[in-house]
Amino acid sequence: MTGASAPLETNPSTVRVSGSGVEWGAVIAGALFAAALSFVFVTFGSAIGFSMTSAWPDSGASAKWTLSLAAFWILAQQIGSFMAGGYLAGRLRKDAGARSSETEFRDGMHGGLVWALGVAIGALLAMSAASTVASVGAQAGRAAASIAPAAGDQMSYFADVLLRPNQPAAGQQPGQQPGQQPPAQPQPPSDATRAELSRILARSAVNREMSQADKSYLATIVSRQTGLSPEEAQRRVSDTFAQLEQTVRDAADRARRAAALGGFLTAASIVIGFAAAWWGAIRGGHHRDNNFAHSGVYLRSRRPM
Repeated sequence: MTGASAPLETNPSTVRVSGSGVEWGAVIAGALFAAALSFVFVTFGSAIGFSMTSAWPDSGASAKWTLSLAAFWILAQQIGSFMAGGYLAGRLRKDAGARSSETEFRDGMHGGLVWALGVAIGALLAMSAASTVASVGAQAGRAAASIAPAAGDQMSYFADVLLRPNQPAAGQQPGQQPGQQPPAQPQPPSDATRAELSRILARSAVNREMSQADKSYLATIVSRQTGLSPEEAQRRVSDTFAQLEQTVRDAADRARRAAALGGFLTAASIVIGFAAAWWGAIRGGHHRDNNFAHSGVYLRSRRPM
């Protein structure tokens, strides 16, 4: 050799990062921190929600305002917790030296892994908690079948509507037409009769139709218990079942809309949480490489001694 070779110059913007691409310790720490912070946010948000509601009429926030605030809080909770978890993962990663596009990408991917681990843990917990109930989509699609047999109070109400005494004109007996003999006095319904009517109504609501045999049988019971004529009893049965069907359809539609809105909000918040975790991890890596003060995230970097 005739002379020393000149040192190679390295462009800091093209430094390649070698070694393992994933530091699971930082990822797990960030995911745990995000989960803990999310729990704090959810607990605090629940307390705010309870404080805004009231059992007294014309007091407290309206239902629409409460739901809007809940939707905003869910988004804020996802963004804040995943951003903090991603920042912690990026900050705890080993110093890669000079900044490069590859370093930023790896920092961001660590934030993405924090997000993925947090979502997986949340999904497992949700599946465990919901192991004994149907999925939201199945509940919305079969709302009529699930609501009608379980709503005992609703069935009892419509049974009472069927057995409600007729209000005749002055000096006229129930079910009596002008010039006709007064019909037999109505019999007070028993608990067994009310229960039987409730079961027939519930079964018909599940099937979304009432058989002609059930209609005739209910009309006979209504006529005997209320003193209505057979035609009037038949009309009352048809009208009452129509009201019941409308009630079930309204409940199913509310369940469907709530399920759709809840699913969209959950998916949107999860996607936004990924972006927040990615950005937070990149910021954490930037603060790590630039030796930012540990007393605050947005403080000025320390000046060299």
